[in-house]
Amino acid sequence: AGKPKRYHIELIEVTATAGLPAGTADVLPLARAEWVKLLATHPQMAAVEGAPDPKTDGKLFKKWLVKKKIAGAYRMNVEITSYEEELDDKDAAVNQEKRLTVRLALRTFGETFPERIMGFAAEGSATIKVDVGKKLRAADRTFAIKSACEGAVGDAMAASLTKLALPPPPSAPKPKKR
Repeated sequence: AGKPKRYHIELIEVTATAGLPAGTADVLPLARAEWVKLLATHPQMAAVEGAPDPKTDGKLFKKWLVKKKIAGAYRMNVEITSYEEELDDKDAAVNQEKRLTVRLALRTFGETFPERIMGFAAEGSATIKVDVGKKLRAADRTFAIKSACEGAVGDAMAASLTKLALPPPPSAPKPKKR
């Protein structure tokens, strides 16, 4: 196989599904930061500095993408679909140490720009278990959430790139003229 295709993906927003626990608000900035970091460092991501403005000249922008060997440009929204935190006794018989479990799932939606056609949708999830000692500290909780974000974002990015690499679906046959 040849080199993997390169894409440009702009992160528009990271939101949470309604009805998630109150702790989800702490996850949003960490998830956003993880996406920004991954989109800036992933080897299949390309920047579009110096490109023509897609809002004013879409055709010239597309030609520029082809010239730079960028397979597509997408705008992406991320939605946190589930979030759970559990603090359990690690081994109550021996000591009073606790274990924090964080489960995070998210979904991505990407559309092409400038013409705004659905480009991809993917999901990612992660479960992290962290031994926290006898008391849960804020730093332990932040570490667990950040680790879950890294895993879920990486999973969603891999799924998104897999979907983008698939060939386009066959178009419907055109009716014959009579």
